[in-house]
Amino acid sequence: MAQKRITKSYNQEFKSQAVKLAQEIGGHKAATELGIPSGTLYTWIKAFKERRLAAKEAAHTPNNALTLNEELIGLRKRIREQDKEIRRLKEENEFLEEASAFFAVSRRKPARNKD
Repeated sequence: MAQKRITKSYNQEFKSQAVKLAQEIGGHKAATELGIPSGTLYTWIKAFKERRLAAKEAAHTPNNALTLNEELIGLRKRIREQDKEIRRLKEENEFLEEASAFFAVSRRKPARNKD
């Protein structure tokens, strides 16, 4: 018995984003990352070039290179801040574990009566 071929349909937004990705990293690599046949992506690229498919311009262009650099600087700053916060939370967690162990031990000791 022959297998039935499954056809997938993709919405315009997906196609547009796929073409945009292909502009940035190349068609074959984009198709591989998206898990779609290269031929399908190249058909969308052709449709884009013939203006039958609208796609946003590639994200990385000379016009926005400075913006990307600024974004990278901001992301690195955010990572440093998050690393600092993680260290602080680990210290707090360690302190709470020690305090919890201290109180657990003190609860197990019998209370001494002062006579």
